[in-house]
Order: sequence, then structure tokens, then C-alpha cells
Amino acid sequence: MNRYLAGDSSYICRVFGTCKFTRGFHAILPKMGVLDNVLTADCDARFMSAALDEARAAAERGEVPVGAVVVINDEIVARAGNRTIADCDPTAHAEVIALREASKRIGNYRLAGAALYVTIEPCAMCAGAMIQARIARLIYGAPDAKGGAVRSCFAVLDHPQLNHRVEVTAGVLAEDAAAALKDFFAARR
Repeated sequence: MNRYLAGDSSYICRVFGTCKFTRGFHAILPKMGVLDNVLTADCDARFMSAALDEARAAAERGEVPVGAVVVINDEIVARAGNRTIADCDPTAHAEVIALREASKRIGNYRLAGAALYVTIEPCAMCAGAMIQARIARLIYGAPDAKGGAVRSCFAVLDHPQLNHRVEVTAGVLAEDAAAALKDFFAARR
């Protein structure tokens, strides 16, 4: 069977190189729709792994293990883990810290075209920050049944009166993200 159609995305990225190249390549070959889905899933998993690394580092510091990375043009421009305890700041969620760092790095508070990868479904505060930053895409791992503001408890990003829309992809490496939270809280009980 053809490796492209079998979904061997690691093979595709080894053959074609970066996600940016392969997406550009796909743009000139629109009949390869399956390839685009495989490439997006592979890139999403790669960047979510980086967010999971940030979550694990946060857990080692005694923070709730949530990690986030901001990606622009297939490059991580900012990364963060929760720092609410260390900073004594209730707004020091991984998402907010990563958005702040990305804005400083590119020199603009608008992050048009950026993707935010987060290990857990964002809360209302973080979803609002994404709208203000004009994030193009949100990719998150596990749902948050007690405070998720994207789909679980609220649908902040879908409000019809908002002047900005964020594309949402849920469930990327969800089991790994949920396990990090479960392990963290189990160790504290």
C-alpha cells in the first residue's frame, strides 16, 4: 500500500522535510487531500509534544501541568508552562505567558497567522486572550470538563458577536495530556 495513503506521516516528513515545505507542496497538488490531513496531524503532534514538555517542566516546579507553545510559520516563537504559584499571579496560565512572549518576540500584540498549542482546553480568560491576540488556530489536547471554555463548559470562541474567529482542533495527544494532569493530582492526594 502507498505509504502516503497508509498515514505514515513520519515517512512523509522525512521525505519532504518541513511542514511548511510540505504544505506548500500540497498547495500545488490539490488532488492529494489525504496528504494534507496526514501532514497537519503530524505537525500538530510534533508541536503538541513541545507543549507537553512545558507541562512536564511545570509539574516538576509544583505547578499544574499545563504547557503551551505559539507557532508562526512552522517555528516555535514562544513556549511556557503554568507559573501561577511561582509568580503569585492568577493570570500566569501557560497560554497567557506564551502569548505575551510571542508578542514581545515579534514586536506586535496581534499574532495574526499564529497557532497556539495547549495541553488542556483553555479557560475563559485564556480564550479571551486568544481573541485579543487574533490567534488563527488553537490546537489543544485534553478537554477540561470543569473549566474548559472552548467546548466543554463554554464556547467562548464561537460567540456570534465576536469580530474574530479561531479555528479549533481538539484531541491532539489528548491521552498524554490527560495522563500528565491525572498523575500530578494523584501524587498530591
